[in-house]
Amino acid sequence: MGANVLVDLSYFVVAVVFILGLKAMSSPVTARKGIVWAGAAMVGATLVTFATPGLANHGLMITAIVLGGALATWSGRAVKMTDMPQMVAIYNGMGGGAAAAIAALEFARGGVHSPGVATLAVLGALIGSVAFSGSCVAFAKLQGITTKAWRLPQQNLVNIVLAALTVLLGATIVVSAAPNPNLIVAFFVLALALGVILTTPIGGADMPVVISLLNAFTGLAVGFEGFVLNNPALIVAGIVVGASGTLLTQLMAKAMNRPIRNVIFTPITGEAAGGGEVIEGTMKELSALDAASVMRYASKVIIVPGYGMAVAGAQHKVWEMAQLLEEGGVEVAFAIHPVAGRMPGHMNVLLAEAGVPYDKIFDLEEINADFGQADVALVIGANDVVNPVARTDKSSPIYGMPILNVDMAQNVIVVKRGKGAGYSGIENALFYKDNCRMLYGSAQAAIAEAIGHVKAMEA
Repeated sequence: MGANVLVDLSYFVVAVVFILGLKAMSSPVTARKGIVWAGAAMVGATLVTFATPGLANHGLMITAIVLGGALATWSGRAVKMTDMPQMVAIYNGMGGGAAAAIAALEFARGGVHSPGVATLAVLGALIGSVAFSGSCVAFAKLQGITTKAWRLPQQNLVNIVLAALTVLLGATIVVSAAPNPNLIVAFFVLALALGVILTTPIGGADMPVVISLLNAFTGLAVGFEGFVLNNPALIVAGIVVGASGTLLTQLMAKAMNRPIRNVIFTPITGEAAGGGEVIEGTMKELSALDAASVMRYASKVIIVPGYGMAVAGAQHKVWEMAQLLEEGGVEVAFAIHPVAGRMPGHMNVLLAEAGVPYDKIFDLEEINADFGQADVALVIGANDVVNPVARTDKSSPIYGMPILNVDMAQNVIVVKRGKGAGYSGIENALFYKDNCRMLYGSAQAAIAEAIGHVKAMEA
């Protein structure tokens, strides 16, 4: 068996292990095993690459691995769990940027000759550049560096014109035997600008879908550049990441009942307040003591976590309170909306970190019918995913989005820092309903105070 055949077979084996690892991650029970398998597959692919005949740049590869590994280890330990969405966003961007850099290097040294390979290089460069600059914008939004969703006049027309110009320059590069360096630079500048222009108008309500979409872009870009370099590892990894990212994007869009084209061309900008149905009633406040009493003497409590819980780092306190309630004979369950938080699975990760058993965590389809039988629905920092206007107000930007039916519980308690609207900028009609009471304050402090009162009732 030749060396090249053995290398290709090894790549095939690690690719299978990587795919099995991704599949295992789909279940909370096997997620840890899946992470180990996927990680082992990536290490295996790296080792196979080192063993590939004809490679002479082992020193540069080792240097890159050491530097990247050190930076990743530091950031993985230093970044708070609440900041995980922006870290995922920037990591996605780095992958896309790397793919674009590969294409730029190949064009600069004249290593792309055949029209087919040149086309793949241009596509990878375009998609990778958009993923990189778009992910940087997403990072800035999630990190709070920029909070406003900027939208240009005739935004969609600008998007189309900029995309057309970028594609035109890319096509010129493909048909040119020796592309002019200025042409290549102009192409990358426009591609990076396109990523910024596309992402800047998108508000926080659409951010989970955007992160998934950019992840898919990164995978596709890496896969295309794998063909350019004739590297099976990049091809397989790129295709798998691109396919899984595309599937996840479709699932996220379905969870919001918003076509992907609407996310890009008609985003929820964060300035959606105003118009629509007139909300009647007033917000009614209650104390932590009253909240503790209602939950302690309930039969069933459903807890709905949101980004407010993540910001406050209150997941451990929430689980402590849930355990106290269960010890008192109260049935407790956690309800997770698919787009709660700032990235897919954000709330699941936080609850798992706090030690909440998987069998107590339910998604929207599994638990929505139970709210009508719940004595208390405790909403902690969630907003748009529990807003009933999604069912009733056809003029609302979130109309038709599946929501958690917390308003159907006998009592609703909402832990919220203030009276402002949600990240989408839409006023929440739930807060004004007769069966809803507001517990104002940081989730960490509010739940801690409620825990103290529950303990006092047990004494």
